[in-house]
Amino acid sequence: MKQLFVTDIQEHQPVDTVFMCAAKNQGVTKSGAGYLILKLLDRSGEIEGRVWDRAEDLAKRFERSDYVRVRGQATVYQGKLQIRVLDVMKVAEAEVAPGDFLPKSQYDPEAMAAELMAILRGIKNPHLLALAEAFFADEEFMDLFKRAPAGKSVHHSFLSGLLEHTLSLVKLILKVVENYRDVDVDLLLIGGFLHDMGKVYEFSFDRSVEYTDKGQLLGHLVMEVEKVSEKIRSIPGFPDDLAVLVKHMLVSHHGQYEFGSPKLPQTVEALILHYLDDLDGKIQSIQALMAKEQSRWTSFHRTYGRSFFRGDGPKQNGG
Repeated sequence: MKQLFVTDIQEHQPVDTVFMCAAKNQGVTKSGAGYLILKLLDRSGEIEGRVWDRAEDLAKRFERSDYVRVRGQATVYQGKLQIRVLDVMKVAEAEVAPGDFLPKSQYDPEAMAAELMAILRGIKNPHLLALAEAFFADEEFMDLFKRAPAGKSVHHSFLSGLLEHTLSLVKLILKVVENYRDVDVDLLLIGGFLHDMGKVYEFSFDRSVEYTDKGQLLGHLVMEVEKVSEKIRSIPGFPDDLAVLVKHMLVSHHGQYEFGSPKLPQTVEALILHYLDDLDGKIQSIQALMAKEQSRWTSFHRTYGRSFFRGDGPKQNGG
């Protein structure tokens, strides 16, 4: 049974525990010596491992996605905690508990699902309510939806991350619509619920978060339009123009062509959905970065092109 988790590791602490190796990259120093950079995961988070000595020999012992026993020393480099790895070896799958290794939401998925369903059952438009209920009644979908991550690395990239992100988004929607007139709240809520539902098919997440073949070939936008179209066909009398508005929210929510959006948001509801979705994803990823680093400034975030000031650590609400 795993005893030491990523969130337990402190600077200067000796480390001897098992991780899942999510990435394994080899490099060469200026002097010509080989080294390894490892992305090590457990359910509490991730940490980088650096192998400087015997890198070529140790690299032969394991592959990416293997469970590995790592022995080394925790150090802080440029404000980021990492492990200087002295030894690493593959561990048989039968010797580990898989639930120890894939990061998961800090919130209970059943409670999140119940809260999300309660909000969506407040939808007054009978056709949109029927669409929500069609997904709730799909047990296979809901099982995947409760467990799926929202991404591979950028934001909410952990089990139940998609559900956590979706619930956060619909709660943001309820707050924002109070400030504006002439917004179709029901349409916006169903868009918030379904905007990323294709990710349950885009990713596999039994051992690590990886793209499925269909995810690579089609992407979640195409798959969710297909799935939503299927559900709409099962609802008698669903208006064609309403179906178009729902699908527009799905295909435009990335907001820009360069971010994979086949259409730009062209309704008020689609525009609100895009900006709130973008906001929620960015805040979660930035706060996650702040939580796992030690210095007053985070390391450089390549996605956002900057470092972030964290001061003396994470703040409480209102702090």
